[in-house]
Amino acid sequence: MIHLGVTILWLLIAVWMIFFYAPREATMGEVQRIFYIHVPAGWTAFLAYFIVFVGSVIFLAKRSQAADDLAHAAAEVGFVFCTSMIVTGPLWAKPAWGIWWTWDARLTMSFLLWLLYVSYLMLRSYVFNPGRSALLAAVVGIIGFVDVPVNYMAIRWWRTQHPQPVIGGGEGSGLEPAMRLTLYFCAGAFWCLFAYLVRERLAIARLRRELSAARRASAPQDQKEDRG
Repeated sequence: MIHLGVTILWLLIAVWMIFFYAPREATMGEVQRIFYIHVPAGWTAFLAYFIVFVGSVIFLAKRSQAADDLAHAAAEVGFVFCTSMIVTGPLWAKPAWGIWWTWDARLTMSFLLWLLYVSYLMLRSYVFNPGRSALLAAVVGIIGFVDVPVNYMAIRWWRTQHPQPVIGGGEGSGLEPAMRLTLYFCAGAFWCLFAYLVRERLAIARLRRELSAARRASAPQDQKEDRG
């Protein structure tokens, strides 16, 4: 409950900062405020897939159920944030660039990351052998991780519609202090929300496993009673 309360408070303050604390951007105006949702959502999607990658490696190396549960939970929650990034991007791009979508390197790699999340979750849902689905999903989680560093470096390696990064983009890059504080605060709120949702998803997985074990344990007794 404490984690939930902190998360809600953090998100409420983040919303206030987006609309009332951060200054209006001189070129794009009010639409630039989508930046404070779009960028943290993307960072969270990257973080989630990194956790999927680490969990998948540990699962393949040790067949750790806990690592597999963590990777699965991170993938489910990360998919939500990745979808948020994909949705808010065109909403920002239309007024900024005059077009909803362009197939530049950053956008293409972001869409590929979303497809990797979809592929991972489909393997978990539609391959009915639990051991095989976990194994195949782990392979996707490991191989697909190459998208994350390439996605991050895309606007540094290739000319894209995206401007050079405002953080770590070299000389001339940077944000006005209030904008930078708002961005970091929103990122922290998203990461806190991500951690809470992953915790809840892990709790659900644990309860499902306990329920399945209880059903298996009670099955022989039920069969005896039916025969009697």
